[in-house]
Amino acid sequence: MPEIMKNIRKAEVLTLKEQISYQEGQVVSKTLAQNGAVSVTLFSFDKGEEISTHASGGDAFVTCLDGTGRITIDDTEYLLHEGESIVMPAGHPHAVYGQEQFKMLLVVVF
Repeated sequence: MPEIMKNIRKAEVLTLKEQISYQEGQVVSKTLAQNGAVSVTLFSFDKGEEISTHASGGDAFVTCLDGTGRITIDDTEYLLHEGESIVMPAGHPHAVYGQEQFKMLLVVVF
């Protein structure tokens, strides 16, 4: 079976928000695991940066790790703060915006 975990140490206690850095004027992503059933990715958004509206083939579970992000699902906006989570349903248009600097864990289940 192929290895699906990458870019993360195993058998070690980690603080996820420390595994990705902010970059001025950018959205940064770091894939932690990926196969046909699941994708696990860390993101950091500089203030004002965004991933524009799109739809996903799987349910996308987002957990805010740092800062505040604005999640838009079907034209409804939600503010996500550290420790809060939301599910962006498969097939529904959604977008993510850095209300301020913002880090999130994204788990997409296909």
